[in-house]
Amino acid sequence: MKGLVLAGGTATRLFPLTIVTNKHLLPIYDRPMIYYPIATLAGMGIREVMVVVGGKSVGDVVELLADGEHFGLNLTYRYQRGAMGIAHAIGLARDFVGDDSFCCVLGDNVLLGPPLDQAAREFDEGPCGAGTLLYEVADPQRFGVAELDPAGNVIAFEEKPAQPKSNLIPIGVYFLRPDAFGVVETLVPSRRGELEITDLLNHYLPGNLFTRRFEGLWTDAGTVTSLIRAAELAEQESLAGHLDPPPARP
Repeated sequence: MKGLVLAGGTATRLFPLTIVTNKHLLPIYDRPMIYYPIATLAGMGIREVMVVVGGKSVGDVVELLADGEHFGLNLTYRYQRGAMGIAHAIGLARDFVGDDSFCCVLGDNVLLGPPLDQAAREFDEGPCGAGTLLYEVADPQRFGVAELDPAGNVIAFEEKPAQPKSNLIPIGVYFLRPDAFGVVETLVPSRRGELEITDLLNHYLPGNLFTRRFEGLWTDAGTVTSLIRAAELAEQESLAGHLDPPPARP
C-alpha cells in the first residue's frame, strides 16, 4: 500500500495566520501540522508516500520534509494548481500509485491513538473498493456527514449539510484502489467549484465501502478553534506519554 498526504489549498479560514505561509507548516503543540498525517501513514507500515502541495510556501514544505528519511519514508511531491478539491488532488496520484492500493490522509488531520495498521491491512486484503474511518463530532455541519440506515450501515455522505442526518463524519483518512482514478474522472464540480471527496465515496455505496470507527482522538486543524483544540489534544497525549517525540532531522 502507498500513501498520499494532501497539503494544498488556500486555508482562508485560518487568515491571517496563512496569508504568508502554508497552513500545514503551522505548529500543533511541538511539531508542524503536517507531521501528524505523515506519522499516521508511517504507523500503517506504509513507506512510499506522495505529498500533494499547493498554495503558499511550497518550497518550505519540501525543505521541512525533505526525502522523508527521518520518518522512515520515501517521499515524492506533486503540485496542485489551486483549490480544486480533495478528489481532484487524489487524481494527481495516478502515476505514483500504479497498480497498488493506497491511503490518502488530509494534511490538516490530527489523529492521536493506536496505529491504523490493522485497518489498512483489512482494507488491502478485503473486497471493498474504498474505505474511510468514521468519528462522532459535535459540529457535523462543517464536514461531510454520514447518513445511516436503521441497521447502522452507511448509505450516503452529504457534504456540509445545513441539517445533518447524523453526528458521524468520515475523517480525512481514505482507503482507495486504482479504479478510484476512473471514478474521479466522472465527477462534476460541486457548487463550491471543487471535486468533492463525498461524491467519490458515494460511488461505492451501498455495499462496497469499508468503514471502521476511529477509537482514538481526532480533530481537523482547519479553523482557529480546531487548531487550538489540536494543540491541546497533542499536549495531553504527550504529557501522558502517548505521543512520540518528533523525529530529528538527519
